[in-house]
Amino acid sequence: MKRTAALSTALALTLAVGVLSTAGSSSAADRPGSAHRTHQHGRYGTKTPYEPQGGPDRYQQPPAGFRPVFTENVARHGSRAMSGSDDADTVLAVLDQAGGQHALTDLGAELAPQVRSLRSAAATLGYGNLSARGALEHRRTALRLEQRLPSLFREITTGKEPVVVETSGVPRAVASADAFTAGLTAGDPALAGLIKPPVTDKDLLYFHKQPQNADYRAYLADDPDLAAVLDRTEADPRTAESARHTLARLVRADFLAAMSVDDQVSFARSLYELYSAAPDLSMEAPGADLTRYLTDHDTRWLAYLDDTEEFYQKGPAFRGRTITYRMAGVLLDDLLAQARARAAGTSRNGAVLRFTHAEEIIPLAALLGLPGSTEAADPAQPYTYADNPWRGADVAPMGANIQWDLYENSPSDGRPAEHLVRMLYNEKETAFKPSCKPVAAGSAFYRLDELTRCLAHG
Repeated sequence: MKRTAALSTALALTLAVGVLSTAGSSSAADRPGSAHRTHQHGRYGTKTPYEPQGGPDRYQQPPAGFRPVFTENVARHGSRAMSGSDDADTVLAVLDQAGGQHALTDLGAELAPQVRSLRSAAATLGYGNLSARGALEHRRTALRLEQRLPSLFREITTGKEPVVVETSGVPRAVASADAFTAGLTAGDPALAGLIKPPVTDKDLLYFHKQPQNADYRAYLADDPDLAAVLDRTEADPRTAESARHTLARLVRADFLAAMSVDDQVSFARSLYELYSAAPDLSMEAPGADLTRYLTDHDTRWLAYLDDTEEFYQKGPAFRGRTITYRMAGVLLDDLLAQARARAAGTSRNGAVLRFTHAEEIIPLAALLGLPGSTEAADPAQPYTYADNPWRGADVAPMGANIQWDLYENSPSDGRPAEHLVRMLYNEKETAFKPSCKPVAAGSAFYRLDELTRCLAHG
């Protein structure tokens, strides 16, 4: 069987497995490919399951004479279990107390089994570990990569070019790398001997926790501006209103009246965290559907609170400050260095694949100037959905990825080869920031030398 035919078969089988594995979910939000999207009812923030944002019919053809010779990516791990049981424990403590007092509504009585199912699934999988859905996300992404660049992968297998794999060393990132490379070999078994064992590089792919970025961790722990803006958002009357409205649907009025505002808010925020984690565990806990327990209005506000934290802790944050994203320079520099090495002939790598976390993807997106990732907030005017396009679901969903493809020509007149780069962001062809000039107006292709110039950072 030809390689392209094998790839099509592998993709069809993988997609079929995904459909069958998620068919038992009672929530449309839990099914890959659903129209139940973040900006409609399912507002899952950075826990949004991955969906590609581009397709073959939307990609430009490279300029005449250019062929792909190298590809590299930076990818967030796929969908995963929640990090611990705290949110489930918080929700269950209130529900159990209300149940003991016969203070649950009919809807409230139905919530505890759902939460227990979700908690049990996460504990069995291992808190924080990659879920089956997360593995499937990366397998599918790998198969689509091969379909986009069939001539490159033919050259990789023919020329025995290495495929380098790097991770943060965190289990969910390592498992994502394994799922991705399994997808590659499902599409082309000849790649199996060329894919190198994953290596850990924490300075590159877990930089937010490394000693050289102690100033960033100090910002998270002690910065007065950060503390003030998060406290201000939490203290907004709409936070208490959403919490009270959420609980009023689940417990009797007298029980609710006996709860402090802080306890109400803690409950609502924990319930939102479970709500946003449930789709990521749709294959381990197919019956866990928390969409009925939060109204669209309340979900929107709770999602905003979550996005606010992500925006100020990992994103563009405060205007005039770069503390949250300048540390991603090490990753941007590596993208450029790997592409330059291949262009110069000092590297034979056919691909470099990196697997990391939201804490790296979000600042890299800001540093690259990717759409919706760059607009910082005035310290006197906090981030809101109304005046800022930043959304965690768009910037760094589960499985988020930034891909650079390097193209080369072979001039017949003896001139040196030229090199162009195309960028995909969550598989959508994406322009570099405005200071970078493409080879032609509206083109998705940029000279490598131009990117070296325009992406320089201090």
